[in-house]
Amino acid sequence: MGVALGTAAGLSMASKSYANIAGANRNLNIALLGCNRRYRPIIDLLPKIPNVTVHTVCDVNAKNLNAALVKAQEVLGYTPKSEVDLRKVVENKEIDAVFILLPDHWHAYGTYLALEHGKHVYVEKPCSHNPREGEMFGIWQEKYGKVIQMGNQQRSAPESIELMTRIHEGEIGDVYMAKAFYSNDRPRVPNPKAVPVPSHLNWELFQGPAPRRPFWDIIEDYNWHWYWHWGTAETGNNAAHELDIARWALQVSYPEKVSCISGKFHYPDDGMNTYDTMEASFHFPNHKIIQWDGKSRNAYSTYGANRGTIIYGTHGSAFVNRSGYKLYNRSNELIGERSTEVEVDGTALGGSADSSTLHVLNFFDAIRDQVKQNSPIDEGAVSIQLCHYANIASRENDLTFEVDSTSGEIKDPSLMKKYWSRQYEDGWEPKV
Repeated sequence: MGVALGTAAGLSMASKSYANIAGANRNLNIALLGCNRRYRPIIDLLPKIPNVTVHTVCDVNAKNLNAALVKAQEVLGYTPKSEVDLRKVVENKEIDAVFILLPDHWHAYGTYLALEHGKHVYVEKPCSHNPREGEMFGIWQEKYGKVIQMGNQQRSAPESIELMTRIHEGEIGDVYMAKAFYSNDRPRVPNPKAVPVPSHLNWELFQGPAPRRPFWDIIEDYNWHWYWHWGTAETGNNAAHELDIARWALQVSYPEKVSCISGKFHYPDDGMNTYDTMEASFHFPNHKIIQWDGKSRNAYSTYGANRGTIIYGTHGSAFVNRSGYKLYNRSNELIGERSTEVEVDGTALGGSADSSTLHVLNFFDAIRDQVKQNSPIDEGAVSIQLCHYANIASRENDLTFEVDSTSGEIKDPSLMKKYWSRQYEDGWEPKV
């Protein structure tokens, strides 16, 4: 399963012993594509990992780019090169790998461009904006032979790895159901207004593969998440993590049936055009089920935490999140647990610093052929397909539909035609 190092002590030990591993001293030049929210936690962890140089940072927003250079100098002790257009970055033969820290609509296309130019890719979740892009990742992995890793960092958390080993060895019997959840108190989204493009933003490059639209005054930072044109709503944003853990525990792939109940119940007149509340169910072969309970604007602690996954087996149950796990027998008696050494706020941007560091370290180790990936992209891509199914059900007035559990395709031809892919701007469509 790859590295299973501990938290602070484990990371320190990894750094000290890393240079003794054959091949580990090969320096990797990387580029960070996107300098906003995910840039900060990624660059903060890089000093913990030896033999990696940030060659270039890239962003379409001059303010973000300038701030990123200052941050890099502060954290790394040197200033990388800078670039606005990622297409120029991936053409640079000095760069070995890229981190795609961009809005959702860029994830697959950015990966495609990087692979075309011989780069390894760490792409933040969700790896795809639509199901067809999810299919492409498997094809790209086979075609290019590069390491592609999604930012589902809990796959590298020692606590999660240990729990999955115990579950898969049968400690709570045959697992049959998982409940994944997330609760937050997100505020009102301002109603967007079309305004002139600010001078510091290259709006053409921000849009990239998405069809062209006028600039909105709320899109630059985070609110693009809540518009289908660029984002994948809260399910793509956060269920991506929890559904991945649930699927890992149950050892399932594509479902047979998907259903959901969803709606926008808070601030109904604000600018968000996606739901803020969703309950979705995914029915798998052999009567296994995963349920998703997502409440973006009601932080009530339904399950005793703001996010996590509950796993049910014939002999007991388990609870796991970014802070660790607890294992129970069928009488609800605690029979095992493990916690992280650092308390984690599950809804804070950046997630768990230690698991993120281990996940990035695993990515670099896989490039150097030292270990297997903790989460190959074909695993991450399937988990994201569940997010897309739930979103499709929501957009079709909470429609229930069937899925081919072998291919992952939706059995309703009209849904396939309408949602399986998207319209791309001319000349910006990813190819296989």
